[in-house]
Amino acid sequence: MSVTTELSNPAGTTTQDAVISARHLGLTFKTNDGDVVALSDVNLTINKGEFVSFIGPSGCGKTTFLRTIADLEQPTSGTLTINGMTPEQARQSRAYGYVFQAPALYPWRTIEKNIALPLEIMGHSKSEQDARIKRTMDLVNLSGFEKKYPWQLSGGMQQRASIARALSFDADLLLMDEPFGALDEIVRDHLNSELLKLWAATQKTICFVTHSIPEAVYLSTKIVVMSPRPGRVTDVIESNLPSERPLDIRETPEFLEIAARVRDGLRAGHSYDGDHV
Repeated sequence: MSVTTELSNPAGTTTQDAVISARHLGLTFKTNDGDVVALSDVNLTINKGEFVSFIGPSGCGKTTFLRTIADLEQPTSGTLTINGMTPEQARQSRAYGYVFQAPALYPWRTIEKNIALPLEIMGHSKSEQDARIKRTMDLVNLSGFEKKYPWQLSGGMQQRASIARALSFDADLLLMDEPFGALDEIVRDHLNSELLKLWAATQKTICFVTHSIPEAVYLSTKIVVMSPRPGRVTDVIESNLPSERPLDIRETPEFLEIAARVRDGLRAGHSYDGDHV
């Protein structure tokens, strides 16, 4: 029996608020060793302005789901729409920004030139590029580092530059694939706080992949728990935490209660009786 779960609409939203809609989504990779089922019967709706984290064990399909949204992988069954468009149409219309696990900055380009790259490709004028670079560098607190090269910045600053590049063309949807996973805990905490401020300032819809329960609970309005491969949604947890979240909120009973439910969902996913690859 497959598990299908859908994010419920928060009060006051309508079907027009849906940014991402997956229906019976599946993806099977063909390999020399046989088929590998990465996603199976995923039903999910993500609404405008939500911060949704995806958590689950390695190989559960978290990144694969993000990549299907970005049209980097093609589903083999079901349907997926982004703002009512196919993933290919969404990619062509530049409907999203993508932040990868590593910053992926060009070392021979300055920070401002790295941020300008998608704007150059899109044909924005020099004055428009300059305005957008300044705005996004202000948003990620990198003003003053425009002329620096990536190797002159810390890992956390490089990742903030990567976020600025994804924000530069002002897409409403931001896809983030474990962007802080390689950073130490102190830097990670700081960037989590900064990301929440950024989300509040921009009102973007954010899909965020993580392996960290505290990170998922701290950042999200909703948490999607996924099972080991074949990837299924086993639980969707809505957060009742306030929008203002100091770091010490992680010590509150409300935070710990949500974290415990996520942990229970991960355990339940591991005990799932379906066919595992």
